[in-house]
Amino acid sequence: MKKPHKILILFAHPLYEKSQVNKILVDNIPHSPNITFHDLYEEYPEFDVDIKKEQDLLLNHDIIIWHHPMYWYNCPPLLKQWMDLVLEFGWAYGKEGNNLKNKTLFQVITTGGSQENYCSTGRDRFTIPELLEPFNQTAKVCKMHYLPPFVVHGTHKITIEETLSKAKLYNQLLAYLEEKGIQSENFDEHIYLNHWIQSKL
Repeated sequence: MKKPHKILILFAHPLYEKSQVNKILVDNIPHSPNITFHDLYEEYPEFDVDIKKEQDLLLNHDIIIWHHPMYWYNCPPLLKQWMDLVLEFGWAYGKEGNNLKNKTLFQVITTGGSQENYCSTGRDRFTIPELLEPFNQTAKVCKMHYLPPFVVHGTHKITIEETLSKAKLYNQLLAYLEEKGIQSENFDEHIYLNHWIQSKL
């Protein structure tokens, strides 16, 4: 029997209690011993990140997910602090830093703006993948495989029914990755993992 893939969801939302969309997404994460949900703001309210604990979590998982809202075209501050502290030279990158090599990384992003805003002619001028390039580069430096993001747009206007549909797709994505992982996939046709997983179902 094929060994399941272990997934670590690093969740970072400073106002989680006010985010109905993220609560529904989180509620639809499959209950599995192979999926670890790790709420950074709950774990580290004072930003005192336990570097060794976080590195051990990374070592014990195959697929890493940064799940967070888009804050001013970036991630919330605690997740940035986590990156600054946990992804140490000589451990995560550098000649001897190979602990994350060949692990898979992607982001689950929620945004208030609609997808139409994220283009060269839209209000936000850039696509979501373009805005996430610093995260992509971080993954590359750490020798990880970086995938397109899973994105939920328009969180200020989205209906419960639409949110539940996105959450079901998130559930299906996680279940698929747990069972099959990522092989030699071509994501050129899929700007978002939303579209990629739909093509697999």
